[in-house]
Amino acid sequence: MTSVEIGKMTTLERLQAMEALWDALCHEPEEPESPEWHCTILSERKERIESGQCELFSIQEARKRLLG
Repeated sequence: MTSVEIGKMTTLERLQAMEALWDALCHEPEEPESPEWHCTILSERKERIESGQCELFSIQEARKRLLG
């Protein structure tokens, strides 16, 4: 399926296609490997947390800040 074909689909059709793809991926016998950039970003975030360069919030506080 091409991006042009996907663009012609309705939103509902695209959501159904995503659900079908996700379901197929969830039933694969092996988990896909994470790309290297995932590890890089996680390492950078861990360093920022450990060095105190970032502030952590509970999910409740994050919702309050985002939703007002």
